[in-house]
Amino acid sequence: MPESFFTRVMPKIQNLAELKVALYVAYLVTRKPAHPRFVTYQELKSGICRLYTEFGEETLHGAVGSAVEHGALLRSTSNINGMLEDVYSLTADSQQPPPANIFVLYEQNIALITPMIAEELKEAEKLYPPQWIEDAFKEAVTLNKRSWRYIARILERWASEGKDSGEYKRDIKKDDPDKYIKGKYGHLVQR
Repeated sequence: MPESFFTRVMPKIQNLAELKVALYVAYLVTRKPAHPRFVTYQELKSGICRLYTEFGEETLHGAVGSAVEHGALLRSTSNINGMLEDVYSLTADSQQPPPANIFVLYEQNIALITPMIAEELKEAEKLYPPQWIEDAFKEAVTLNKRSWRYIARILERWASEGKDSGEYKRDIKKDDPDKYIKGKYGHLVQR
């Protein structure tokens, strides 16, 4: 959670149930892919009632109402599959901060940080822009290549070849008609 949650939102929260609801909504919303980032009442109810046995319908309804009243959550209505449903999102004061730093990305996507990895991460943070680092982690996770070595190679490649050029320089070769007769196995090919 960002600092603003603790300095602006949390002081307004009046009881433990309200705090649990606000934190659980934050948990659910930050795991959603993109906009609109909201949680339906049903999503909230099914998850939080499973976690906390003391949450009945009345307790949940009161805690959600208090969280909205105190500014921890925003409530709106959305048309979902042809039905109007109450949806909840984080207020501007409780939004996630901009891109996570390299240490958070590593721990969320790969493993706990060891002292040796920490040094490599610090060095990479000095060398590469934050957006590149985040994009490299996304690419590695998408390809299910969850290792720092793989991510470091992506960053090195982008640094040497350009990140957004759309082509990989190492793969660009002029159409060489002799490409099959040169090299290690060229003696096996006849023209």
